[in-house]
Amino acid sequence: MPPGPPATIRLVTNPPPAPQPVGRATVIVRKQPLEASAEPVPPRPFLKWAGGKGQLLGALLEHVPERIDTYYEPFIGGGALFFALAADPARTPRRAVLNDANHELVTAYEVVRDHVQALVDRLGDLEARYLAGDDEVRAALYYAMRDEAPSEPLEVAARLIFLNKTCYNGLYRVNRHGRFNVPHGRYARPRILDCPALLAASRALQTTDVRDGDFEAACADAGPRDFVYLDPPFHPLSKTASFTSYTKGDFGEADQLRLKWCIDDLTARGVPVMLSNSPHDWVVGAYQASHYEVHRTPARRAINSRADRRGAIDELIVTNEATRKRSA
Repeated sequence: MPPGPPATIRLVTNPPPAPQPVGRATVIVRKQPLEASAEPVPPRPFLKWAGGKGQLLGALLEHVPERIDTYYEPFIGGGALFFALAADPARTPRRAVLNDANHELVTAYEVVRDHVQALVDRLGDLEARYLAGDDEVRAALYYAMRDEAPSEPLEVAARLIFLNKTCYNGLYRVNRHGRFNVPHGRYARPRILDCPALLAASRALQTTDVRDGDFEAACADAGPRDFVYLDPPFHPLSKTASFTSYTKGDFGEADQLRLKWCIDDLTARGVPVMLSNSPHDWVVGAYQASHYEVHRTPARRAINSRADRRGAIDELIVTNEATRKRSA
């Protein structure tokens, strides 16, 4: 959806705090002011997301053109590359189109962009209630939030961020009915409200068009002066390694093939494209056969429901000729 008017970041006069019961605990809830004079921090992801590219930014940025009219990211996820570009004034795109098939994630981006003041207040309330409780109270609050299905955008965003910060290992996973089903993380002091990160993200998102839809439609208007970065759910290396349940419908082999056709179409139109994916034999063969440049880079999987499946693994970075020329 297109952005509304730029968000105004202002000082807020705090009302007298009111006590609110939380199970066996009582907590004083204070509204978190957005300090206009606070030292800004560089924009960074405000969510922990499976497959996040924070650790690979150096390798990815080598292939990104220095000047971009419109930056397209049809699978935004945590948005590490977008925020890295936004943090560098010399490389910040003029505008960006950010898309994902996960409606709750897209809603969170929209709320951070347009209503960061209200989101900070809501997360401050949730953080105070959570940290004031014992293990039993915290678990009860977590599962109550997990079972909710809000429709109001502010509540959708606050719930997603709260669950992301307090669930097991920051994993986002849904069942076949599209319901979030990750257990409670039981961390001592999770940072549910990261006000500097939300403020920085909100500033970076002011020139973005955030969309909720199919990846092909998201980049259909891209041209030669733009740049498209595609970071889809990876092609699983084996049946037991498969994890594509970021949305109700998995991203399967037919989608991987459709993604390849989409990249072929963008390439034929002279659009610079970069793809991240797993080093599956089909992926390597399909892109090398079409004369794309395929790079391997070491990565580390930090998010998995099983600790024995976290660790080092190669990822592919695939680029087309237009990207090589523009980033040279």
